[in-house]
Amino acid sequence: MATRLFHISDVHFGVEDRAALGVVAAAIQQERPDAVVCTGDLTQRAKHSEYADAAQWFRSLGVPAVLQAGNHDMPYYNLWERFTDPYRRYRTLTNQAGAQLNSDDVVLISLVSTVRVQPRFPWSDGFVRRRPLARTVTQLKELEGDPRTKIVMCHHPLLGPENAGGNPTIGGDEAFAAIASAGADAVISGHVHTPFDEVRSRGGHSMRMIGIGTLSTRLRHGAPPCYQVLNCEPGGSITAELRVVGDPPIG
Repeated sequence: MATRLFHISDVHFGVEDRAALGVVAAAIQQERPDAVVCTGDLTQRAKHSEYADAAQWFRSLGVPAVLQAGNHDMPYYNLWERFTDPYRRYRTLTNQAGAQLNSDDVVLISLVSTVRVQPRFPWSDGFVRRRPLARTVTQLKELEGDPRTKIVMCHHPLLGPENAGGNPTIGGDEAFAAIASAGADAVISGHVHTPFDEVRSRGGHSMRMIGIGTLSTRLRHGAPPCYQVLNCEPGGSITAELRVVGDPPIG
């Protein structure tokens, strides 16, 4: 039997869509997936109150929650903390509500695509540094020969839209090629608030890229609140079902 994952992203507690969250929570209660995977932007401004709301919601689901940090999850108003310990509040959340996935079908590997500061403004787009990429590649290489499907989870899409010119994620092309070469079957992400599912290639290696939209009121490009269900089996088999949550709010 396949491992079923609910993939969500960009919940943005602080400007969350409570109705959409209710729909997702109800589906989780009814279907009991093996885990919920959230690929970042759990909060809007990384406030303690927003993190508390996020922890309460993820704990209420009653299934493991595998969490990834996004660019909105580092402090906006406490610059000292942002520069000295940017993921402290996020770590508190993962200690309170996060979990690891144990599956015979699929393994999830994290890739950090957020940085506290970068040589451009704004600092919201992706930036994959060498050390985080090396850690991810090492984990993938250690899984060589493992029959389970290998999914890398990060916040930012590693590649921009095809035929769109430059890549908004600095280091994304190199990261894509490196993790594909190391055995990743797919990379899942959020950030752009728009779902997509496509096979892309870099450096002679192809890999599936799967992105999901938002469950917040910060809608973009006409995409409504949505989530997706990933049914995973060994050998790189991933069936993705996109689910739209009602109609987009007016105004």
